[in-house]
Amino acid sequence: MSSKPLVNTALVEWTGHQGLPHFNLVVDSDFGPAFDAALALHDGEIDQIAGNPEAPTFANTIVALEIAGDELSRVSALFWNKAGAHTNEVIQALEREIAPKMSRHYSKIGMNVALFARIDALWEAKDTLGLTLEQSRVLERHWKGFVRSGAKLAKPEQERLAKINETLAGLGASFGQNVLADEKGWALVLSDEADLAGLPGFVTEAMAAAATERGDAGKYAVTLSRSIIEPFLTFSERRNLREQAFEAWVARGRNGGATDNREIIAQTLALRFEKATLLGYANYAELKLDNTMAKTPEAVNELLTTVWGKAVARAREEEGDIAALISAGGGNHDVMPWDWRFYSEKIRTERFDFSEAELKPYLQLDKIIDACFDVANRLFGLHAVEIYDTPAYHPDVRVFEIRDRSNALVAMFLGDYFARPSKRSGAWMSAFQSQHKLPLKNEALGERPIIYNVCNFAKPAEGKPALLSMGDAFTLFHEFGHALHGMLSDVTYPSVAGTGVSRDFVELPSQLYEHWLTVPEILKQYAVHYQTGEPMPQALLDKVLAARTFNAGFNTVEFTSSALVDMAFHTRGPVEDPMAVQAEVLEALGMPKSMVMRHASPHFQHVFAGDGYSAGYYSYMWSEVLDADAFAAFQETGDAFNPDLAEKLRANIYSVGGSIDPEDAYRAFRGKLPSPDAMLAQKGLAA
Repeated sequence: MSSKPLVNTALVEWTGHQGLPHFNLVVDSDFGPAFDAALALHDGEIDQIAGNPEAPTFANTIVALEIAGDELSRVSALFWNKAGAHTNEVIQALEREIAPKMSRHYSKIGMNVALFARIDALWEAKDTLGLTLEQSRVLERHWKGFVRSGAKLAKPEQERLAKINETLAGLGASFGQNVLADEKGWALVLSDEADLAGLPGFVTEAMAAAATERGDAGKYAVTLSRSIIEPFLTFSERRNLREQAFEAWVARGRNGGATDNREIIAQTLALRFEKATLLGYANYAELKLDNTMAKTPEAVNELLTTVWGKAVARAREEEGDIAALISAGGGNHDVMPWDWRFYSEKIRTERFDFSEAELKPYLQLDKIIDACFDVANRLFGLHAVEIYDTPAYHPDVRVFEIRDRSNALVAMFLGDYFARPSKRSGAWMSAFQSQHKLPLKNEALGERPIIYNVCNFAKPAEGKPALLSMGDAFTLFHEFGHALHGMLSDVTYPSVAGTGVSRDFVELPSQLYEHWLTVPEILKQYAVHYQTGEPMPQALLDKVLAARTFNAGFNTVEFTSSALVDMAFHTRGPVEDPMAVQAEVLEALGMPKSMVMRHASPHFQHVFAGDGYSAGYYSYMWSEVLDADAFAAFQETGDAFNPDLAEKLRANIYSVGGSIDPEDAYRAFRGKLPSPDAMLAQKGLAA
């Protein structure tokens, strides 16, 4: 009898609508056996490549590596989607087991002597192989990846590096689970009408829905979902409740007990530093930045500190305005972090004669989704067809076919928009399947992208429309920009497809796409009142556009302080007390006591729940320099949808993935590299 574990074929054979997985045929207990089988299969494929008796060629080594591990990729895609967007105790237990197991697996591959010898031989002979530009990039990515995995280290150092990577994977999984537990476990449940003072209907409706979901029907729950906590802090007149909610929000990951992340941070930073030194780098930031546009910590800090000075000066002015308003209202307290959103909203209402509450009825989720699709149609000739009769991984998830001008299917897209206790906070794009053109399982045309967006908007009460804040609407456009980067990918090799680009370039397509939300013809068509269907009045639209740089100091200080703390952590050695380092950095910066970092370290998931944005949170601002300049190119033509420029954008940014150097890609689109000037002007922080 075979000892091979029985595997649910639905995990690896995706024969649903247009190649979607059969999500409804997968149960949580399927993942363990499926991972074991897929890992063993991948091991066999790697052994076959490494042990090939023929001399190494690009085809028998690099292409073979590109298509190996297909079943593992499929199982992983389904599992990590569930771990982030719809988790439970079974999945979380598996995550703690699988994260280090996967790390061990890839460390073993990265330290395979025979396999690296083949790759290294190709690397040494690269100039004689007649490779295309894309093939050269793919070879470089594999060679550098193996070197970073310790392929050139002695055996003891390789074993230590593998152990470090395995431990880091487990720490990252625990960090994210702890934040989710703190978010899920806290709610401020209100029943007294007086406690709802100042809250608009859309806020109380979202709070009522959240309370019902938590088993407190008829009451109102302030949760730590950003889509509820931020409007509560903006509108609640109960200062004591704002303080209570704010303190819970910023305390995620540092509440003591089993979910406290502070020791995880210290261990993570120590291991990352050790890893960097093993690989010959002075610190972890230098390791992470080696293959980016920024290249060095000095270049990153130069940008961040330049912006910091302008931002904190503006924030001090904004703080003074708030203090004056507090004083005028008879208050005698300092401006505190739980005051900022509340009073700045009053100032914005007075200065621009509109409030978020006045704006929100015009920002229906369904209409803003339609606006995302319309912009993609105007720029790139894409249109979306919603599919209603195919199951997704959660009943709230919507499924779309994305088709081109000739009605050919380009990609499948899934939108998961509402917050729920089983979903981690934030918003992100990911792929079940990335685009490429290599034959896989005898499919001559390779793979079509299957992309998904995850957001955390407040789910409305039954029968009510979902209404967004302006920030929510920008988030939706941002994540769909990432989705387009995946869906428009047009490369041969999967490792350089879509978002397979350097970290400080990956945010360009997403942040650039945000600009089209506020193009007047888009807002006029899609910002319509959910009750009357009337478009947003021109006067209100003008005010919205005029207010785009309002609170720029606060917003930029929140972000830049987080990025600077991230860089400080990763340019040092091991840190005994991360919170002391965070406090030291903020004090040296002159962080106003009325503000906090956007992501305090114990819930800084970008940096510590995995390795994605470690020493890389700055990349949002780096890409912001690029996106401001890129949109200026359209503005200079007087046509936000200039077809010639849109085609250059698609050809050089959205479709090329990592198949060419990002600087070359940007120059091909714009003709030059940008300075920070357009970004600072966009923020209203120009000198």
